[in-house]
Amino acid sequence: MIDKKHLEYITSIVGEENVKSDKAHLIAFCYDATRSRFEPDAVVFPRHEQDVSDILKYCNENKVVIVPRGAGSGFTGGALPSNGGIILSLERHMNKILEIDMQNMVGVVQPGVINMQFQKTVEEVGLFYPPDPASEEYSTLGGNVSENAGGMRAAKYGITKDYVMALRAVLPNGDIIVAGKKTIKDVAGYNVAGILIASEGTLAVITEITLKLIPKPKFKKTYMGVFPSVNSAMTAVFKSLASGANPVAMEFLDSLVIKALKQKFPQVSLPENAGGILIGDVDASSLAEIEDQLNILKESFKENGSIDFIVAQDEEEAKKLWFARRNASPATMVFGTKKLNEDISVPRSKLPEALDEIYKIGDKYGFQVPCFGHAGDGNIHVNVMVKDKTNEKEMADGHKAIEEIFQLVVDMGGTLSGEHGIGISKAPFMNIAFTEAEMNLFRNIKKAFDPNNILNPFKMGL
Repeated sequence: MIDKKHLEYITSIVGEENVKSDKAHLIAFCYDATRSRFEPDAVVFPRHEQDVSDILKYCNENKVVIVPRGAGSGFTGGALPSNGGIILSLERHMNKILEIDMQNMVGVVQPGVINMQFQKTVEEVGLFYPPDPASEEYSTLGGNVSENAGGMRAAKYGITKDYVMALRAVLPNGDIIVAGKKTIKDVAGYNVAGILIASEGTLAVITEITLKLIPKPKFKKTYMGVFPSVNSAMTAVFKSLASGANPVAMEFLDSLVIKALKQKFPQVSLPENAGGILIGDVDASSLAEIEDQLNILKESFKENGSIDFIVAQDEEEAKKLWFARRNASPATMVFGTKKLNEDISVPRSKLPEALDEIYKIGDKYGFQVPCFGHAGDGNIHVNVMVKDKTNEKEMADGHKAIEEIFQLVVDMGGTLSGEHGIGISKAPFMNIAFTEAEMNLFRNIKKAFDPNNILNPFKMGL
């Protein structure tokens, strides 16, 4: 338990109403989407950057652990107080859009701003912020930066790191730093902003984010490609992109996910003979360009074995096509009581081979492994379905299967995580993806920023 004097001092900084140590708050801030639970010693709501600085300076001097937190929607435990300490919650007060700079096409926000709130705000003035994680309705931009969140539009527009121009942040000793500029070009000094992106709150607390914006596309259409197998669908992904297709999104569902959707949502109309489906959008500044993109996709899909190509004629039809993809994750629970889900990523040309091998690993251990995800950028959501989560052997075999899948994708030039991060869930597997020299480099970077190891310690295997 944290010493009472520490909470009294922090209370003197932020006020009694912004320090909570009652059981209700400790429970509310003890979990994330992993469902793992670690109660903090207290929850503190800083009002502004100077509060963050004063709190970190004091905690660093007194070796008090601080865990920064946004909405707590992460899938790997990156914002969990796994070693106790104080949760520093940035969602209550530090949640303002500070500026929409139309002339330079940037937005300046505090870390607690919700992703979708920001998207809607900039679209009202004709601009566009593309990164759209599935949690966009509730995840914060600070959390998106800390995890380098992706989303369905990454195939065309990239991910969070591609839009971060500058950050303000507080180091563990309380120093306030600025990393990056509003300028498009900036090669003065080390790329500190790049180091802070995806650092999962282990190096500094982000207090302000400057994000690049682009013009909002005028037109958009939704398509669906139907294939006899997931292998033919995956082949169509990289070959259509190499042929000049540039879709906003290219999402896939395999035959197991299609089966689960039909069982879970009988109202969903999916082709009976589909072994794999690709769903996505194309956007452009003219309808002619939209039609050109759809034609490229249709022809390339056909060359790679598609049995149907559907284009939504209006928004209502588009929603029906997207319903299947957006409900893929909950539908897979028809196959078991426990889902071991991972977000591995491979080079797009390796998608057919990767899925073939993933299914073989599932067969080896007797698991069904429905897969779906962001085929356009090589990011696969793999779901090892355990029928009985109370069966110790089944759970142990499930984790063995996951470890083999990680080794497989790394051997293919892929990565442990495309968008969810490492946190505590994937920390035991870091040795698969990184050499000891590389891990030592990570540890040295952590030590340079946080020599007393007070800021979100022991995440990412550090």
